Amino acid sequence: MEKFIMGTKIGMTQVFDETGLAVPVTVVEAGPCTVIQIKKPETDGYSALKIGYAEVPEKRLTQPELGVFKSVNAAPHKHLKEFKPDSVSGYEVGQTINAADMFKIGDKVDVSGVSKGKGFQGAIKRHGQHRGKETHGSKFHRGIGSMGANSFPGRIFKGKKMPGHMGAVRVTAQNLAIVRVDGDRNLMLIRGAVPGAKGALLEIRGTVKQA
Repeated sequence: MEKFIMGTKIGMTQVFDETGLAVPVTVVEAGPCTVIQIKKPETDGYSALKIGYAEVPEKRLTQPELGVFKSVNAAPHKHLKEFKPDSVSGYEVGQTINAADMFKIGDKVDVSGVSKGKGFQGAIKRHGQHRGKETHGSKFHRGIGSMGANSFPGRIFKGKKMPGHMGAVRVTAQNLAIVRVDGDRNLMLIRGAVPGAKGALLEIRGTVKQA
């Protein structure tokens, strides 16, 4: 994984390609991010980069959190995340990572974020199950259906799709293409939808899938 960055979801729109076809895209404010720590096998047991995103005033952090940034003489950041590139030799503490430095048009990326929370939902909305008949006399419309045999095994199997909490979980959208990169405004246009609501924190990496 050589390409990575953190960003904020701005929203969705559409752009037109060279053939005039409308392409749905998600606008992401990607970076700038700052390298806060470089982890190496001889000192930490593995190789990784800890990067910060979204600068904040010092008063927004606790003293232990603030100490992480003061130890490397870096500005406080709201978010910290570790990424594991193939090699950390080309990076140094305090280095700024921008969208235009990491990505170009046509790159395929995986985008991770927390999906929209939808609260407690029934089996129809949560799992896409069918409803019952709406005819006269029917007493089953939006229930979860059969709960199993009466006598044997006489219990509900683990994993049964039932009503419950929906959304607000970590989701990764894979193999999405980058349509445009605006280095001046740190914006990226990614084809299709990505997880999360507007303003959600996103992690963008080079895709693990090969076309």
